Amino acid sequence: MAPMASLHPGPGPVASEPGPASLIERIRYLEWGPAVAGAIAAAALALVLQAFALAIGLSISSTAPTWRDASFALVLLSGLYLVLAALASYGLGGYLSGLMRARLTSREDADLRDGLHGLLVWALATLLAAVIGLATAQSLTRLAAPSGGQAGSSTSVGENLIAYDLDRLFRAERRANGDLDYARAEAARILLTASSHRGMQPEDRTYLVRLTAAYTGLAQPDAERRVDEAIAHAKENISRARRSAVILA
Repeated sequence: MAPMASLHPGPGPVASEPGPASLIERIRYLEWGPAVAGAIAAAALALVLQAFALAIGLSISSTAPTWRDASFALVLLSGLYLVLAALASYGLGGYLSGLMRARLTSREDADLRDGLHGLLVWALATLLAAVIGLATAQSLTRLAAPSGGQAGSSTSVGENLIAYDLDRLFRAERRANGDLDYARAEAARILLTASSHRGMQPEDRTYLVRLTAAYTGLAQPDAERRVDEAIAHAKENISRARRSAVILA
């Protein structure tokens, strides 16, 4: 009586080799399908993990130019998270590539080719992550730059978030002669400090009142009232932008 065939042949096909292969032949034998699939899975998981980290970072950071958090605990936790995210994503990609690859009868060849496929998954996933990161950085730069063009020496990164507040701040029927570009960028940097953990400093508010009065011709009480309104609106707009970015991430 002939033995019955198994209904579950195993996780993948078994490739048999007639004889021992040389090292060059083993290296040349690469299955690109499993390697590319593993790299895509690794890049996707890395993107999800980095987006989660970005959401956490946005929720605790500030758009103020004076805000800096270089504490040892933050640096340590950030580095540890990056290492764990890399291990998880590359491990998943290599595991999927190994599951999809054809099985070999020779254990030596299997170990060598598993290592080669894992190295190929790492390389492709790194390239994909670099391309995605570069595209994201360029998009964020365009969003953060002022509406008039690229950020330069006289412009403030983040001005696009409070552009309308700056328009209201320097609105005037008859504007005094002078270049408003630097004053606008300087006012933007001051208004961005309103979203910091300490808030806008009194001396910055006083200077902003004088700057507004000089470029709009308003009296001191009117300039103070306009500056207070601009500060409140800027904080609200920055907070709304942060919430939207956290939800999107």
